[in-house]
Amino acid sequence: MFTQNGKSGSLRLKRLVPLVMSAPAAILLLVAAAALSGIGHRWVDLLAQFVAPAFMTATVLTVPVLLMRRFRVAAVYGVATLSLLIAVWPQWRSADPLPRPEAPIVRLYSANLWAGNTEVEAITRSIADADADIVILIELGDAPAARLDQVLAGYPHRVVTPRIDRYGGAARSVIAARFPLTAIDDRPDGLHDVTAVAETPLGPLNVVGVHLTRPWPFQFQWGQISQVQALAAVRADLTGPVIVAGDFNSVSTGRIGRQVRAEAGLRPASGWPGTWPAMAPAAFGLTIDQVYRSPDLSFVSRRLGRPTGSDHRPVITEFTRAAY
Repeated sequence: MFTQNGKSGSLRLKRLVPLVMSAPAAILLLVAAAALSGIGHRWVDLLAQFVAPAFMTATVLTVPVLLMRRFRVAAVYGVATLSLLIAVWPQWRSADPLPRPEAPIVRLYSANLWAGNTEVEAITRSIADADADIVILIELGDAPAARLDQVLAGYPHRVVTPRIDRYGGAARSVIAARFPLTAIDDRPDGLHDVTAVAETPLGPLNVVGVHLTRPWPFQFQWGQISQVQALAAVRADLTGPVIVAGDFNSVSTGRIGRQVRAEAGLRPASGWPGTWPAMAPAAFGLTIDQVYRSPDLSFVSRRLGRPTGSDHRPVITEFTRAAY
């Protein structure tokens, strides 16, 4: 009787092991379904934000399952990995028009520096190393602001927003350039943007730095939606090519990214590797710090900059005129 019970328990355990091993794959498939559904409901959209780290996790977990020769379980992970790859690919590899031959290339550095960041030397090195033509800084705190001439050495043209006291610390936004800048007045619309026209080799270029609020459940669920509506209104008033960069607190394939494309007519740069959180491996990060362009521009490259001491990684993009 004891032997029979032992065999029965062993059989149940053998049946239970594949189910337990497949449980993470089921969660990963749920993330893939949320991302592929295109549903904008706050719960679904929140889950869809994690499609990139979910894909990397699925890829990593598939290997030991295969090594253990659990082929049925590996098949489940394979389906999850493929589904997540399909979901994340538009975020990682955005389609760009061909660049116009012989057109000048402009380099942009954009970063959320985190208002409490006091690592001024790291910020200075990161900006200098990027050697960008235009710099957009979000959440510039009091410490680097007090040494702005050092931080932005080589960028004599600057537009700086007023200091704003926030729950995370006082901060302001900055556009700096090697080219002359003409500031455009900020609207009282809650977007928290900084806008200027830069006289670049491409001609006049509208440059917008934005910082969207945190998503639900950390903030009011309509906060980001109303801010993108405000961004679309700003975009409608601008003539000529437009570059928008900053902390969108959302991936480009999420509800907010779709709204930016639909209402503002802007297109994102490719978003791999991720920008947040900076303490995690970039391959597993979320690309919530983004750069968007108007259709008459074309992205040439996109990479991450040197650490600044912030919880966000800087983004360095190059762009030029589109061929059509």
